[in-house]
Amino acid sequence: MIGLTENAAKEIRKVIIENSLPEGTGIRIGIKGGGCAGFTYVFDFDDQIGEFDEVFESQTLNVIVDKKSLIYIDGTVVDFNTGLTDRGFKFQNPKADAACGCGTSFTPKAPSFG
Repeated sequence: MIGLTENAAKEIRKVIIENSLPEGTGIRIGIKGGGCAGFTYVFDFDDQIGEFDEVFESQTLNVIVDKKSLIYIDGTVVDFNTGLTDRGFKFQNPKADAACGCGTSFTPKAPSFG
């Protein structure tokens, strides 16, 4: 499951309204290789659900995640920091072993079997 804090949901709703995005638009969260720590987060708006997507509801918003990304980010909580020096979305990922200083990329923990 992927969760949103109240601050993150408030900011997402604000952007949806400001950009006149279609009703039912949610947030798509995923990962791709890259960034200074190995994987970088992908964060965008979407109103299409694919056959390989999981959908979670958090703070009355749809959070869409492809199943491959979910392996590495399951349990993540997305927050939005309103501070002047570090304003933006922050990812609290329990499956991250390390993260870069800006918090947009991470190194996953080694899988445990057994």
